[in-house]
Amino acid sequence: MFQTAKIQQADKVEFYRELSQQLNGLLDGERDMIANAANTSALMFEMLPDLNWAGFYFLKSADELVLGPFQGRTACVRIAVGRGVCGTAVARRQSMLVEDVHAFPGHIACDAASRSELVVPLHHDGRILGVIDLDSPIPSRFDAQDQDGIEALAKIFVAASY
Repeated sequence: MFQTAKIQQADKVEFYRELSQQLNGLLDGERDMIANAANTSALMFEMLPDLNWAGFYFLKSADELVLGPFQGRTACVRIAVGRGVCGTAVARRQSMLVEDVHAFPGHIACDAASRSELVVPLHHDGRILGVIDLDSPIPSRFDAQDQDGIEALAKIFVAASY
């Protein structure tokens, strides 16, 4: 059985290196995408400070994301590609780091407490499969090191699940 270990690193690069090791161990030998998304969400929510939501949206058609496993308050179920931070990340095929979601045009407020957001697309064989979405009640919670770290976790998730 996998057991999480508290990460005592103040340095974000080292923190994400250790978190990546834990995710590799957690997903080792499991190929089910839903099980892996559930455990990845739980690990991120447990280990990353100052989050109020951590989870997945999966691209179920060319124009719509559908809610996947997550940790946090109830969430919007369907998001159009090109709409909100998640839909914009899919349309642009790139990560979105938003310091103040209230200043983001077309932001979808699933939880009014969210103030900043980081969305990372899941890439596989040139396709976008969905996104990892992290929300925080703290403005400017995420930075470029967080983006790099979550992009690394997204690669681990995709490699284990597809």
